Amino acid sequence: MRGWRRGDVGDLYEYAKNPSMAMGGWKPLKNVFQARRTLKSFIKEDDRWAIALKENGKVIGQLRLRIEKNRGQFSERNSAYTINYALSEAYWGKGYMTEAVKRVITYAFDEMNIEILGVFTTHHNTRSKRVIERCGFQYEGENERFACYSILRRRGENDAQAASQCG
Repeated sequence: MRGWRRGDVGDLYEYAKNPSMAMGGWKPLKNVFQARRTLKSFIKEDDRWAIALKENGKVIGQLRLRIEKNRGQFSERNSAYTINYALSEAYWGKGYMTEAVKRVITYAFDEMNIEILGVFTTHHNTRSKRVIERCGFQYEGENERFACYSILRRRGENDAQAASQCG
C-alpha cells in the first residue's frame, strides 16, 4: 500500500469502471475525466491508500480509513474509525485485500491507538464478507443496505454494547 499519485489515474479508471464496483456500493467510473476528479479527491483527502502490486507498481484497488462519528464514547474520544475498500475484479480471491485490511488494522490499533474499527458491506457481497471475517471483525447486525461489523482493540462488556451502531 502507498499514497495515491497523479500518474495512477489510468489504473484507477481501469479497475473502477467495471460494473462489479457496484457490488461494494461504489458507482463505476464513466470516463477518464471522472477518474481524474476522483483521484484528485483521494490525494486531497489523504485518508486512502492505493493498493499496488509490488512487482510493477500497478494500482489494483484502494483502502480508506476515516473517522467514524456515530460510535458513542469512542467517537467522543476520536477513537472510532471505519475501513472501506475496493479491489479490481481481476484480483479477487487472491488474498490481496485480506493482507491490506490486516495491515491497516495493525496500523490503526498500534500506531494510531484507536479503539474500534467498523466495516460495512452490501448484503450480497459474499467475497467482502469473507475478507471481513478473515480479518477478525465481528458481525454487529444489519440495516436495509448493509451488514455491519466491527473489531475492538480490547473487548469488554460495556465497550461491545456502546460500539454497535447497526440494525
